[in-house]
Amino acid sequence: MTLETNYKAPWGTALILTTLLSAGILTGVSIFGWLHAGQQGWIWYLSMLVLPLTILLVAALFAISGYRLTATKLIVQRLIWTSELSLETLQAVEIDPAAMQRSLRIFGNGGLFCFAGRFWNKQLGRYRAYATDPKRAVVLKFVDQVVVVTPDEPAQFAAQLQNNTGISPNTA
Repeated sequence: MTLETNYKAPWGTALILTTLLSAGILTGVSIFGWLHAGQQGWIWYLSMLVLPLTILLVAALFAISGYRLTATKLIVQRLIWTSELSLETLQAVEIDPAAMQRSLRIFGNGGLFCFAGRFWNKQLGRYRAYATDPKRAVVLKFVDQVVVVTPDEPAQFAAQLQNNTGISPNTA
């Protein structure tokens, strides 16, 4: 019997600090822009007010709020939409708190409300991350891609994957 289970996506210290710093800088730029706008033109307003606040808003929309595991898919929950991954081609599951260390971001968000997008490191090669706390990393190895997620209960998440797919979880 397979179950549908929800997991939270708790924020790790690195994400909290990066988000606070980035949000502070973006908000500060907007406040500075507003206070010094005077007779500035539309380029000033766009670059000093609209752009920083748009970056902040868009990044917040991409924040990862949780994960839902069903019999056939992993659903990454965001604020107003979801991203779905089919589990049909899943080959291996590994709990590895060091999986995201020394990663290079190829394309994506490196710490404003989440770590999400395409990354690379020597250990995993190219991978896709949907993460909020790298210390809770669960590496999902599919036929054609590697995905890293960070549920609140990595061991329970891996066990649920085993129940749903028949894949044995490995621990690093």
